[in-house]
Amino acid sequence: MVASRKGFTLIELLIVVVIIGILAAIAIPKFANTKEKAYVASMKSDLRNLVTAQEGYFSDNNSTYAASTTAMGTNWRASSGVTVTMGTVTTSGWSATAGHQATAKTCSISVGGTGTTADAPVCN
Repeated sequence: MVASRKGFTLIELLIVVVIIGILAAIAIPKFANTKEKAYVASMKSDLRNLVTAQEGYFSDNNSTYAASTTAMGTNWRASSGVTVTMGTVTTSGWSATAGHQATAKTCSISVGGTGTTADAPVCN
């Protein structure tokens, strides 16, 4: 009598491991790109929220914009990992730039100065 063996051969297991490796090599870069998109979305959101906070500050402080983000006190705070730096601030407008510690991309926004309202944040 011949005993029947149940299970996988070594070749079958190696083929499965190679297929999983190929799928992982394709999927990992896609996930890395998704994380960077989330960081950029966070920076854009912070800049849009800064527009609202600056307009509130402008209304409360004799028609002047805040020269720094700390001047707004608790009315505005950047998301975790996001750094926002105020650029030029005048009586007619302001600009700001946002960066995230996990990406080299930056986003910026400018408001007023040329008679325009809040532009959408631009990232590069």
